[in-house]
Amino acid sequence: MGYAEAELALYRLTAILEAEGLPYAIIGAFALNEYGHMRVTVDVDLVMREEDLLEFKTRHIGKGYTERVAGTGKLFDTEHGVNIDVLSTGRFPGDDKPKPIAFPDPATVALRGKRFALLPMPRYIELKLASGMVAAHRGKDLVDVQELIRSAGLAASVADELHPWVRAKFLELWQLAQAVDPF
Repeated sequence: MGYAEAELALYRLTAILEAEGLPYAIIGAFALNEYGHMRVTVDVDLVMREEDLLEFKTRHIGKGYTERVAGTGKLFDTEHGVNIDVLSTGRFPGDDKPKPIAFPDPATVALRGKRFALLPMPRYIELKLASGMVAAHRGKDLVDVQELIRSAGLAASVADELHPWVRAKFLELWQLAQAVDPF
């Protein structure tokens, strides 16, 4: 299982969701890549409403998809050998404990990207920041934001579009991203 298989799994999954009219938004490394920072990944991450996830599972479990953990959004694409993690609208990033930022409803906020539905960049950045701020095991989310700032040339003013709860962290990472690599 590698990046090529994950990409095939992504396009297979999004084609099904699009055809069936099930709202979703890709998050994780594939979204990061669309926003301007390339990072290799071996899984697919997305946000969906619980009822849409249940509908998908009812139609597709046993038909190319299985559940890695019963009753959750932890799925497995059996055709490509790729893990799929579906995060539910209303849940909280990082530690799943209540905070001012939650996974949004893709039916109301997702935008059509070049190849699949995405969250608006500020909402995506908020999720990454919130996750990294509260969960020590999610430090890569903060690195992702810092690298996105650098790769996409994001201005410090992007902070104005973010929830106040994560603004200071964004500005801290923005400042770090301005450092020039001496090598």
